[in-house]
Amino acid sequence: MKAYKFLIFITLFLLSATSHAGKPFAKGADISWLPQMEASGYKFHNDKGVEQDCFKILKAHGMNTIRLRTWVNPSDNKLSGHCSKDETVAMAARAKKHGMRVMINFHYSDTWADPGKQVKPKAWEGMNFEQLQKALYDYTYDVMSALKAAGVEPEWVQVGNEIPTGMIYPEGHTNNWVQLAMLLNKGYDAIKTVSPTTKVIIHVDQGNNGDRFRNWFDNATKHKVKYDVIGMSFYPYWIDTKPDYTEIIDDLEKNMNDMVVRYGKEVMVVEVGGEDFKVENTYNMLKEVILRVKKIPTNKGLGVLYWEPQGARSWSHYGLSCWGSDGRPTRALDAFK
Repeated sequence: MKAYKFLIFITLFLLSATSHAGKPFAKGADISWLPQMEASGYKFHNDKGVEQDCFKILKAHGMNTIRLRTWVNPSDNKLSGHCSKDETVAMAARAKKHGMRVMINFHYSDTWADPGKQVKPKAWEGMNFEQLQKALYDYTYDVMSALKAAGVEPEWVQVGNEIPTGMIYPEGHTNNWVQLAMLLNKGYDAIKTVSPTTKVIIHVDQGNNGDRFRNWFDNATKHKVKYDVIGMSFYPYWIDTKPDYTEIIDDLEKNMNDMVVRYGKEVMVVEVGGEDFKVENTYNMLKEVILRVKKIPTNKGLGVLYWEPQGARSWSHYGLSCWGSDGRPTRALDAFK
């Protein structure tokens, strides 16, 4: 009898440690800067100071997932370029070779798309709305097909990057929800046609802002937007008041649980980051975010991904990485172990 009870305990423990459908909890990072960093000669070192492939360093710190942005016709500029279809496919294949799960992030732009800008690809300018829908579908289908041909079927794909006011302005702005919904659904359809098992993510920033999410996803429901997962960003640094994470982490948890109950969807923190010089604070923040996502009932919290942890300030001038000036990961990255 004791052995039987122990077996039940172990079974329940293992079930609680995995996400929906038995998949492991996703712990990972967007490392889309990596090809540029390597091309410029940047060298990565592990905790002991030994030069090593960045993928191996991330895996050693508990990461199992890689997120990659892709742009339509990018330049080759070190910071605002790259992330073409070919580069994305090559990186995805490399991630798979290292045993990592893959998420693809369609920006639907030639450069950065975020809450402040959603610039239409130059090749799509001048199109009428019917042509624009076709261009989005064909482009999405083309990238997904190239990934599949390379042996990669992404576990998740984002239709748009941080789109609180829509994407592909002006046609896809939230000022015109009917058109935005049509564009989002074209992306969904293209993804599912190539890879039916891939989960489609809709990504909105400020994961602690419940009003923002309820307004957005109420509209998405009203206009019959198709998606599988609600993706969130969580950056205390970018909040106007720059609060410490401890002041808003409860709001993040409340919002995630509200999304699960309100819309019946899975949720995922697809971007998170903390200040590189506040190592202990960032470490503690990451541990807490991971804990809160794992606590979501019925395993609806799928995972947590850091945005460009390897993007050292010395190379990128970005202050929210997890990499030190010595070329090694900081202790903050240990939160994923």
